[in-house]
Amino acid sequence: MNSAEAELKKIKSACQAIQKAGVGPIDVALVLGSGLGDYAKNLKNPISLSYTGIPHFEKPQVEGHAGQLIYGTLNHEKEPLRVLALQGRFHFYEGHTLETVIRPIRVLKLLEAKSILVTNAAGGINSTFSAGDLMLIEDHLNLTGDNPLVGPNLDSLGPRFPDLSRAYDPSLRNQVEAAAKESGVSLQKGIYAGLKGPSYETPAEVRMLRTLGADATGMSTVYEVIAANHMGIPICGISCITNLAAGMTGEPLSHLEVIETTKRSYQTFAKLLDTLFYNWTVKTP
Repeated sequence: MNSAEAELKKIKSACQAIQKAGVGPIDVALVLGSGLGDYAKNLKNPISLSYTGIPHFEKPQVEGHAGQLIYGTLNHEKEPLRVLALQGRFHFYEGHTLETVIRPIRVLKLLEAKSILVTNAAGGINSTFSAGDLMLIEDHLNLTGDNPLVGPNLDSLGPRFPDLSRAYDPSLRNQVEAAAKESGVSLQKGIYAGLKGPSYETPAEVRMLRTLGADATGMSTVYEVIAANHMGIPICGISCITNLAAGMTGEPLSHLEVIETTKRSYQTFAKLLDTLFYNWTVKTP
């Protein structure tokens, strides 16, 4: 068995365990980043499953990542929206392989999820941003120095050379913008720069990122978006700007500040998502 076959076997095993727990059709999968996991508590008739109960999943080690799946429904204008929320993700900087990092996204393909919304906490680089802002991700810069598709291609999941020219699905992005307008939530838009971490960037690196066109930076998301595009799953993303990046305020950075800011921004975040999911539509393939 080669490495691609071995990885596919792991993905199928995880998928079977999740289905056995009662997870059925998924209209949208929701990846909840640092400090944003509480939104999963809004799901009705929830089914919960710890990552530790899923074969080949890991327990997140970062504060703000609970490490469980919650499956349930949300209010929708026509019929209940079936949602699978992932409370937390695996980060490359934790020492996981890239296969492990994107395995939950690949499992979503086998679960036939129709669309994905990823969320994260990010440092603001755009000088017009403020801590607590929400940013719709328009595109990204993968500056991690790696790609999760390196190695044998899983041909049954997607092509060897996937197109990323519309990595963040335009129709889903339009829905987020419409929801922000309807709910009265102020929404920034910009480019997300993904770095490996776990150290925060230096002021010189922040200036470099700004020169490259980045509006925010973080240590997740880009691998997941690449994996989703490889498999043809429509995906979009929202960042919670938790702080201004190094050198912009003169203050030291900490993960505690990240968690505290996401907590302060939670009600705005939840208001946007409630409106978004009430009107959520999925493109027909």
